[in-house]
Amino acid sequence: MEEKIFYNVEDVMTMLMISKSHAYKIIRELNQDLKAQGYMTITGKVSCQYFDEKFYGLQTA
Repeated sequence: MEEKIFYNVEDVMTMLMISKSHAYKIIRELNQDLKAQGYMTITGKVSCQYFDEKFYGLQTA
């Protein structure tokens, strides 16, 4: 099975134990940060690498 590239709202809800509306808000905020850095984003999904870095301080190669 392939490794995920993006988390969807259900993934964020589960990992952070938050409501769907709050998960969408977090995804929007993270995607705004990425857009400001010049990256393309997908509505309703967030880069796993960026999410992990922002929430857990993980640095992936």
